[in-house]
Amino acid sequence: MCKGIKGLLLAGVLFAAPLQADERDLWQFAQWTGDHATRDFREMLVDARLYGVVPLYQLLRSASDWRLCSAQPFAVPPRSNWPAVQSTLQLLKLLGEERVLSSYEVVSAYRDPQLNRCAGGAKDSAHTRAFAVDLLLPAWADPNPLCQFWQRYGKPWNMGLGRYPSGRIHIDTAGYRTWGGDFSAGSSFCQPLAPGAAR
Repeated sequence: MCKGIKGLLLAGVLFAAPLQADERDLWQFAQWTGDHATRDFREMLVDARLYGVVPLYQLLRSASDWRLCSAQPFAVPPRSNWPAVQSTLQLLKLLGEERVLSSYEVVSAYRDPQLNRCAGGAKDSAHTRAFAVDLLLPAWADPNPLCQFWQRYGKPWNMGLGRYPSGRIHIDTAGYRTWGGDFSAGSSFCQPLAPGAAR
């Protein structure tokens, strides 16, 4: 009976689940975490009151090209990165509370340097040296409130904001900067406010 119900669930007969941007779901995460220690990382998130800001299975997704690179689908950041994890999650928490980001899916977070190279990430990527998230917004979502937040509060948050040709949004707290499709500030959908501009 369980097998039959599982089959119906997977077929979408019992529940019409929303389409996911990434195949690495909670079920796959549960399989992976059985062989990989995540307890200390979870405890750090709980102690910092940041557990649940992003579902853990999304927060630990490695690069989307993990299969092509023969890597793990999920990765726990090294302890040396955990302060940056907290900083980026505090920012995401604020963005949610302020309704700047109300709905999104994290599709890539920490990447070890080897996977980052294979996946074509920047040499000094914040995904490897600090902590960054690449996320997808729903098709109906307006990214302009995110831009306005970056213009007003990006400097004190040390916030990096980028958007790739795929539509993915990159957020980190590893340096105040922005970029767009050609990885330069000039192609960003979000430009710094001119001196004296109304805020």
